Amino acid sequence: MRPSKRDEILAAAKRVVQREGVTTLTYESVAAEAGLTKGGLLYHFPSREDLLLALHTHVAAEWEQAMEAEAGAPAEEITEDQRFAAYTRLSQNPERAELILQLEASENPEANEVWERVYRAWAPEPPSAEDLSDGAKLQAFIARLAADGLWFYEALSSQPLDPAVREQTIEAIIRLASPAEGAPETPDDGA
Repeated sequence: MRPSKRDEILAAAKRVVQREGVTTLTYESVAAEAGLTKGGLLYHFPSREDLLLALHTHVAAEWEQAMEAEAGAPAEEITEDQRFAAYTRLSQNPERAELILQLEASENPEANEVWERVYRAWAPEPPSAEDLSDGAKLQAFIARLAADGLWFYEALSSQPLDPAVREQTIEAIIRLASPAEGAPETPDDGA
């Protein structure tokens, strides 16, 4: 199936952001990357803001589709632990464009909501003050912070992790989110 012009434009916009950042995202830069005219872009995206919001939506949807593929089902059809495992595995080695767009979204409520919807579906949310008595909710959120921290480390470090170290770290973070399943059994004192 041939991708639509709109999808081709968004893929080109993502490549521009990947290479040069959000500030260089202009009709001219995207038109040149997509091999289209500026008028062709205006037909699909009447303003730069429309283009940028569509790009946030497009990239967030790609990330969510990858998590669904990793988990084997959409978020609403699997457990919290399965969602978080997919989130943790797929949030590693992000493309530069994903990181840049997510950072840029923090300044734009509409774009931020696009990413927050994905986070709410796949990652543990911060516990409320009332939830603090539930250690499991706090521990699941700490695991999310560890996954996000690994994501930022991998995105920003000039020394990538050895694949075996990365895999062991990912599995440890996943176990941290649901300690009951991965916790070692304690020996009986009466034995």
